[in-house]
Amino acid sequence: QVQLVESGGGLVQAGGSLRLSCTASGRTFVTYAWFRQAPGKEREFVTSIRWSGPTTYYADSVKGRFTVSRDNKNTVYLQMNSLKSEDTAVYYCAASLWSIDSYYSLDGYDYWGQGTQVTVSS
Repeated sequence: QVQLVESGGGLVQAGGSLRLSCTASGRTFVTYAWFRQAPGKEREFVTSIRWSGPTTYYADSVKGRFTVSRDNKNTVYLQMNSLKSEDTAVYYCAASLWSIDSYYSLDGYDYWGQGTQVTVSS
């Protein structure tokens, strides 16, 4: 059974940090990404990483504050620093079996996690 399981969300004050984890099982993926969805808004791209590269991409809104990384097994991390109230959202891990060009698009990913809530208080 293929699963992506996120963890690490929570409540943090503005300026604080959180680290999210995404652990995959059941398949070997080539590309991972984090997306987020705030209340009343569409799901948006945050960052992606290619397992073999590791090539990374970031949305402009998180550059310099968020860092995506992976371990040597099956977990991808999202280190979030200098958090702002506008970072409040449900964060989703996504994975693709392929090295995709449209890393920023929801359609590029085959599997999704259940999401983890991140709330930044101002």
